[in-house]
Amino acid sequence: MILSTADTVVHEELSFPYAMNSKKQGWMDEVRVILWGPTEKLAAEDKDFQDMISMLMVAGVEVIACKACSDNFGVSEDLEKLGINVQYVGTLVTEMLKDSWYQLTF
Repeated sequence: MILSTADTVVHEELSFPYAMNSKKQGWMDEVRVILWGPTEKLAAEDKDFQDMISMLMVAGVEVIACKACSDNFGVSEDLEKLGINVQYVGTLVTEMLKDSWYQLTF
């Protein structure tokens, strides 16, 4: 899942519940959530959003943030402190698509 909107309602009502249930219910073997753009700033600043990310990670969902974007927002270190894997994701996303991963974008 690629999360790029800073709209918290979208994440509270759609993206986080779907990611959590995909993992817990076994709908997908692996679940990755990629924070990209404005979502990274939200993750660095919003405690409730951080709590939701933490719950995903505890459940076994891999959470990754785009380093280029988080550097632009000045939040790379903040995201790393939350346990989020901060890396350049352009190649990662391309390889995932080539390897037939499904993609949802919020």
